[in-house]
Amino acid sequence: MTTGPSKVPEQPAVMRKWGPQGSLVILMITAFVDMVGLLMVIPLLPFYAVDLGASAFVVTLLVASFSFAQLVSAPLWGRFSDRYGRRPALLVGLTAAAIAYVVFAYADSLWLLFVSRLVQGAGGGTVGVIQAYVADSTRPDERAKSLGWLSAATNLGVTLGPVLGSASLSLGKEAPGLMAAALCLVNILFAARYLTESHDVKARQVSDAAPGAPRVRRSREALLGVLARPGDPASRLIWIYSIAMGSFQGITAILALFLMARYDVTASTIGFFFTYMGALSVLTRALVLGPMVDRFGEARLTRIGAVLMATGLAAIPLTHSYVTLAIAVALLPLGTAFTFPCVTALLSRVISGRERGLYMGVQQTFGGITRSVFPALAGLAYDHLGIGVPFWIAAALVAGTIFLGAGMERYIDSPVVVSS
Repeated sequence: MTTGPSKVPEQPAVMRKWGPQGSLVILMITAFVDMVGLLMVIPLLPFYAVDLGASAFVVTLLVASFSFAQLVSAPLWGRFSDRYGRRPALLVGLTAAAIAYVVFAYADSLWLLFVSRLVQGAGGGTVGVIQAYVADSTRPDERAKSLGWLSAATNLGVTLGPVLGSASLSLGKEAPGLMAAALCLVNILFAARYLTESHDVKARQVSDAAPGAPRVRRSREALLGVLARPGDPASRLIWIYSIAMGSFQGITAILALFLMARYDVTASTIGFFFTYMGALSVLTRALVLGPMVDRFGEARLTRIGAVLMATGLAAIPLTHSYVTLAIAVALLPLGTAFTFPCVTALLSRVISGRERGLYMGVQQTFGGITRSVFPALAGLAYDHLGIGVPFWIAAALVAGTIFLGAGMERYIDSPVVVSS
């Protein structure tokens, strides 16, 4: 008895219209809406906490709790997505965020705010899953540009979310959290309808069961491997990402203090400064990154980005006018736009597709550690060593990543798997 060919599920009309780039467009919309919801509540968190009697130290713990939950959950989400698919992992993460927003809306004690942050951070561990989704859906030579477009979409969400959150307060204290939860629910329905799976789970299961197939690492093994084998290409890329990201976040944490001390910037004017940085970041990722990748390649552009970022960090304390400050600050979004998408694209090339989600999660874990630790160290240096010292330390650390990236080109055409 013979049977006809199996029926292939029909793609949504939007996917048929946009073709191969449809998945990226849908993912960009999903990431944009997710970031809008996140930024509706994040700027309000310190005010809510203070109203509940929190000290400045408790506020910093609330901020850090998100990164802690994220760095713990990131490799687990990556492993989950490798085994069961990117789409279900992303949908579960969005559901966790919706729950966190509802808890935030009705939090009448500090411990509930901590619960909200921890649940939200655990759901936020899917950042590596999103990056793996992009890597699955695009050609290797297009990944850096695609990741740049994705980060441009999230930066647009950063500019819109705080405005909506503040405006919604006129409807009541619970309104920002509930509106963010409602937005997240709409996002879940949108992603469930239009976001198709990018990872061939069945093919991976068959590959894993094949005789002689290499064993897939556990999250703990992958994490320890980065420490035990720092010279492996994947480990070097993860260190580049973590050091550069931690340095950038550390400076971001004290930048307002520097601007207040040097330029008399106030709470009512600081928003213009970050809008300037955000606009440059969006424009760079959307318009400049792609042509630069085509001209220089990911490996070389990563080093160019590190040079720009280090130069900008070192120059900011030397400025004494708004013109020179604007020039120095402009180097930061240029440097980050060239560095981080390219590093992630390179990481997707030097690891097996079977472990792509796992190692994207590991990258986010190490990045989460530096994002948690470096701001505190920058604050100590600012208080005790001088207001310019944190910038120069961060510049030196970023400059050091240039050497970690040296010779990475040779791994692009002949991808290798991290050593066992």
